[in-house]
This record gives sequence, C-alpha cells and structure tokens, in this order.
Amino acid sequence: MPNSSDSENGTSIKGVEKSFRIIESLVELRNPSLTNISSHLGIPKSTVHVHLQTLEKIGYVVNQEGEYRVGLRFLELGEHARSHYSVYQTAQNELVDLANKTDEAVNIGVIENGERVLIKKLEMSDAVYDNAMTGERTHLHWTALGKAILAELEDNQIRSIVEQHGLPRATENTITDLDELLEECAQTHSRGYSIEDEERREGILAVGVPILDRSTDEVLGSICVSGPKKRLVSSGDIDESIISAVQSSANVIELRCNHY
Repeated sequence: MPNSSDSENGTSIKGVEKSFRIIESLVELRNPSLTNISSHLGIPKSTVHVHLQTLEKIGYVVNQEGEYRVGLRFLELGEHARSHYSVYQTAQNELVDLANKTDEAVNIGVIENGERVLIKKLEMSDAVYDNAMTGERTHLHWTALGKAILAELEDNQIRSIVEQHGLPRATENTITDLDELLEECAQTHSRGYSIEDEERREGILAVGVPILDRSTDEVLGSICVSGPKKRLVSSGDIDESIISAVQSSANVIELRCNHY
C-alpha cells in the first residue's frame, strides 16, 4: 500500500518528473557528465547519480566513460508511438514521391497537446539541411505544418492553444497577435494550403496541406515541402508546381487514411 505522506505531498510524482528532466537534459546538453547534468538542473549530484543508475539499469540511459546519452530503448518506444498514426502508416511511399518531384525537404506532422510534432522528414540531396529531428515539437504558428493544422480547428480551439502556449516569436516574420493568426487561419482554410514565409527560419519558405478524416472532419496531420525562398518563389509568387505537388500528395495520403 503506498505511503500516504508520499501520495499527499506528491514526492512519488516529483521523482518521475525528475527522471524525465534528467533524460531531457541528456538531449539538450549532448552527452553530458554527471557534474554537467547536476549543474544544469540544479539537482544534487548524488540524486542525479541515483536516477541515472536506475535508468541505465532498465535500458533508457547509456554511460560511456562518464558521459551519458539516451539509450536506443527510446527508439523502440518512439516507433511504437508513431505507428498509432494512420497518416504516418499510409504516407511512406507518397513522401518519397513528393521529395523526388520537388527535390526539396518533405515533412509530415501531427498535433499533440497543442504542439506540432514532426513524425517523418525526408531531405533530398539539394534540400537545405534542417537539424530538426523526428519527434521535434514546435509551436503550431511557426510552421507550415502547424498552420495547416490550425486552419482546420475552430476559433475557440485555436484560442485555447494560444492561451496554453502563447505566440512567441521565432523570427521577425512570426505571427504574434491572436487576431492576425485567426485571420491567417481563415485565409489558409479558404485557399487550401498554408504558407510559412520565413516565420521560423530566415530564408526558408514552406507550403503545407492538411490531411483530414472525411467522415469526421478531424485533422489527422499535415504535409509540407520546404526550401530556400529564392527557389520556391518566382516573380513574387510561390511556384504553382510546388503547391500542386503538395496538394496532390496530401490527397493521396488522405484517401489512403480514409480507407486504412
């Protein structure tokens, strides 16, 4: 039977939170030492050491000569989590085709807890390198993937997300006003695709299209092509072939999802 004092003061929950803070620090600090982790988190070395030993014992942390990294056990869990999304299961071949057609970076994402989560990315040889990793979480209003998803939500849902996460700025072009975001979402919904115009990274433009469950109108995710603005824009307008290619691929993926 659990200790009543532990349940009341939440120490057991705090212990779990502490373990995950330590795990996240391994990613943030890139193979840190025990001292680095302790200093970064403000947690005593002895406490950090106990957590690391436990995590190492069950396969979630690897200790390489005093430097710690996350273990490949997370890869198994991540793949399991990703496999639950029909949009991921059905999009594989179409993502490759889209990348080959456009010769640019292709991404697919979903919404989770009010954030855009990247679940797959492909980069062709000429694509601009993006150090974003699969599983990366960002604000929805920063990206074409996120704005394509937002445009399919009700205004009250968008307001709720903004209340939870805010509208922080990534670049000078980032939307930071709620009314402006709502207007952008309405325009995106009307034209059928989203535009990320240097709103997360300077010099980068992206075009995104939502993928819907047509029986419920639930947004399953979104797909986008991104690249240097100077390559994707001609005479002041986005290359129509890029827009058409993304829409075509989204339609194929959506059709497969609705018959998955």
